[in-house]
Formats: sequence, structure tokens, C-alpha cells
Amino acid sequence: MVGTEETRLIVLRGNSASGKSCVADGLRESFGRGLALVGQDNLRRVVLREHDRPGAANIGLIDLTARYALDAGYHVVVEGILSADRYGDMLTRLRADHRGPTHNYYLDVPFD
Repeated sequence: MVGTEETRLIVLRGNSASGKSCVADGLRESFGRGLALVGQDNLRRVVLREHDRPGAANIGLIDLTARYALDAGYHVVVEGILSADRYGDMLTRLRADHRGPTHNYYLDVPFD
């Protein structure tokens, strides 16, 4: 189990340029301190500098980072494309293990 009954986990998924990062930034700005933003792009592209592929190291790093922040008492927003074929198992386990409220959103914004 991870987090507490008070910590909140929010998962924001969606296509590229659908507004996930803007929503996550807005949540963080509105809430202030105590909310950790776990961004797929930052961990994958900046921290690890790796390509998005099945079994890549960023999947575990996203999971560990979110779990660490939840256990430290932070509310957590995990955001990214987070395709189900690559990230689905990790997200399913994280949601199942979280003790507090968990909210999942998919931003379905057509390209046109």
C-alpha cells in the first residue's frame, strides 16, 4: 500500500498537445506546496534521455517517484501520454495500491 487516506492521486492522460501539462500546472499553481507533479516527459526525456518504448526505465521511475511522494504525504499528479500498452500495468498497480482517493482523466481532444 502507498500514501495515506488523505493523499490524492490524479492521473492525467491524453494525446500530445491535448492540454495535460497545462492542467497539471494549473492544479499545482492553485494548490501550492504539497502537490508533486510527476511528468512523463520530464522523467523520460530530461532525466533519463530515453526513447518511449515498452519496458523502458522511465516506467519504473514514474512509479517510484509517485509512490515516494505519496508516502511522504504529498498529493500527486502523474501526467503524460502514458499509453495503455506501455504504462497500463504500472498505472493499474499504482491506483490499486494507493490508500487515498484516486482520480483518472483522459483528455480526449481531436487533432483537428
